[in-house]
Amino acid sequence: MTAVAFAPAELDRSSEYADKLQHFSAASVDKCFNAFKDVPWDDPAYAIDPLDERWILPDVDLLARSDWYQSLPRERQIEVGRYRLAAITKTGSQFEQLLLLGGTQFLMNLRNDNPEFRYFMHELTEETHHIQMFQEFTNRACPEVSGVARWLLRAFPFVGFLGGYFPAFFFAIILAGEEPIDHVQKGIMRSGGVHPLLDRIMAIHIAEEARHIGFAHAWLKQHVQNLGPVSKFLIALLTPVAMRIGADAIIKPSPIDAKRMGIPRSVVRQTWGRGSTWAKFYRDLFADVRMLFDELGLRGRSTRWVWRLLGVDGRPARFRSEPVRASA
Repeated sequence: MTAVAFAPAELDRSSEYADKLQHFSAASVDKCFNAFKDVPWDDPAYAIDPLDERWILPDVDLLARSDWYQSLPRERQIEVGRYRLAAITKTGSQFEQLLLLGGTQFLMNLRNDNPEFRYFMHELTEETHHIQMFQEFTNRACPEVSGVARWLLRAFPFVGFLGGYFPAFFFAIILAGEEPIDHVQKGIMRSGGVHPLLDRIMAIHIAEEARHIGFAHAWLKQHVQNLGPVSKFLIALLTPVAMRIGADAIIKPSPIDAKRMGIPRSVVRQTWGRGSTWAKFYRDLFADVRMLFDELGLRGRSTRWVWRLLGVDGRPARFRSEPVRASA
């Protein structure tokens, strides 16, 4: 397998895709954020108080619905909630670093004057600010969190390699990380939010992540059609695996973080491994990706079973970002 085998074809500058790239690039210039100018880190109203009741987990989080969490004294709910929210934020930072790792490999294989370079460089620039926001929040709120499980961190260099040698699967992996955290953050904000500092960070991330997810969808629509049958089959087979791994890494605390929060193993199994609530939550995460892969013809009879087996199958969205209540 060589980089040339998966190099994008020359782009038609008059195409709808080229217009989207121009739109994404212009939007990245007109509406962008700086991690240390646009977040009021030192505003007293945004100060982090470990005893602040706004750290209590909102009901959209599966752990918040557990009998174990609800039975905790209020002080412990605050403590666990602060750790839990910081752990999710740290995991988000690690996934953004993974995108940078593979994204730079992807850019090195683009032809000169390819407008994808300009937009995706904007995206990587925005991701560096997201990493800084997430890490600064982690340092202030709960620096002892771990984030992604250690075994997955060890696999990150391989995923970065895919950015240069199998970019179609790399962009599918991007969606496996971006869609769950976007879903979680939107759910928290719609429920009324949590601590104002984290709310501000999530609002910035949601605004810019919409472009990033939109570009990943557009890139796959543009380029998957040019791949051979073996490459298409590999993407169709491996993408639901990436979806499940990405969802687990973001939604489910790593063993280290679960232990530090004092969550019993039985509660971990019950919260993230059993029941209709868990199953529906995981299905809802990837409605947009299912819609995309149906459009690309990558969820056929030969691979649909993998989606079902891994719990990421279900009704595809009717349009991007369709509210869960409408697609239920």
